[in-house]
Amino acid sequence: MAKPGVASESSRRSFLKASSAAAIAGAMTRSARVHAAGSDEIKIALIGCGGRGMSAAVQAIRNAAGARVTLFALADAFQDRVDSAHKIISGQVADRVDVPPERRFVGLDAFQKATDCGVDMVLLCGPPGFRPMQFEAAVAAGKHVFMEKPVATDSPGVRRVMAANQQAKEKGLAVAVGHHLRHEVKHREAIKQIHDGVIGDLQYIRAYFNSSGVWVRTRQPGQTEMQYQVQNWYYFNWLSGDHIVEQHVHDLDVGNWMAQAVPVEAQGSGGRQVRIGPDFGEIFDHHTVEFTYANGLKMFSYSRHIPRCWNSFSQHAHGCRGSVHIEGHGHADVRVAGQDPIRIERGPGGHQLEHDHLFAALLAGQPYNEGDYGATSTMTAILGRMATYSGQVIRWDDALNSKIDLCPESLEWDAETKVKPGPDGLYACAMPGTTQVL
Repeated sequence: MAKPGVASESSRRSFLKASSAAAIAGAMTRSARVHAAGSDEIKIALIGCGGRGMSAAVQAIRNAAGARVTLFALADAFQDRVDSAHKIISGQVADRVDVPPERRFVGLDAFQKATDCGVDMVLLCGPPGFRPMQFEAAVAAGKHVFMEKPVATDSPGVRRVMAANQQAKEKGLAVAVGHHLRHEVKHREAIKQIHDGVIGDLQYIRAYFNSSGVWVRTRQPGQTEMQYQVQNWYYFNWLSGDHIVEQHVHDLDVGNWMAQAVPVEAQGSGGRQVRIGPDFGEIFDHHTVEFTYANGLKMFSYSRHIPRCWNSFSQHAHGCRGSVHIEGHGHADVRVAGQDPIRIERGPGGHQLEHDHLFAALLAGQPYNEGDYGATSTMTAILGRMATYSGQVIRWDDALNSKIDLCPESLEWDAETKVKPGPDGLYACAMPGTTQVL
């Protein structure tokens, strides 16, 4: 296969060298601090009280490692979310919830108040656009972190997360990222088969996250533009990154794991045909991307949010002697020419396992950091979005160093947003061939 350009190969070597050095530095730091001195309790703050956040809090409390975890603070931009989370979580694990009204924080600055109220760990589960600043604040305050994927929505955000993650290693802080597939038995065993050469040299990878879409929240009377966008965050790039970043990042992470590398470039197509109207913001409803790795390996990526279509959440690796097929919510199959297929059952769900593994490491005093691949997987997804939005071939090094910052200058409810609706109430979306992404 043809090799990519020299500039991308050089950049990739530099990036991987830096990542390796960071990993070594992380391994040499002192063991992760477990919790406040003299206490056997780990106090957590849930920042972002939606469905994923509530589940993460319960899973942390129910960890199989035996860590005594207490929910000590709640924070969200909206009061109803905090109230709902307190009620629902208390209904499941009431004996491990200690969140009086004075530790239920509301507003765009609620994350800082929760971080500073005496907790040992924060769970960052709100809109991804807030992740970099919240992660920076947690690391600066010396807190362990569980943060959902993706870890950012633009290149400046990824760079901020990478820098803060290095600081977390130096401080001996645990950092977990919500790539739950990394913790599932079927993924670990199937990908070990790939790395052990069972299917031969990789020829290409396929990755899918095709679904009918997600929720939509309509504008409410009296809302400022900022309030509306934060409430309906999935449909604005600065908050979600588009569904290729917010959701398909799971599959792209698995693809990088299979390849044991990050791509050097990407090109693709995308647009929106079905999900249009004032409530659907600016994001696409379909993306198709061809990622290229330094050795010429290709990953073909498909992500779609259109009802009444074929759906799939799966990852596939094709080698010269066979193939591996992994269903996101099911089993994995290893198929080698001339042999009976090997089926690997799913086993326990990764959403619980990721907390089991995190708290087991904390109790053992072992370093624990998933921030590096959390950042590179997010950057891979952003690279794909840049390719589909622009219609151009985008190189990794150019994408990572892009200075285009999607976030507003100020995070206040009455602040100006960078993206605004037109007179017809519609938001402009990217136009391949015209939109600038670098």
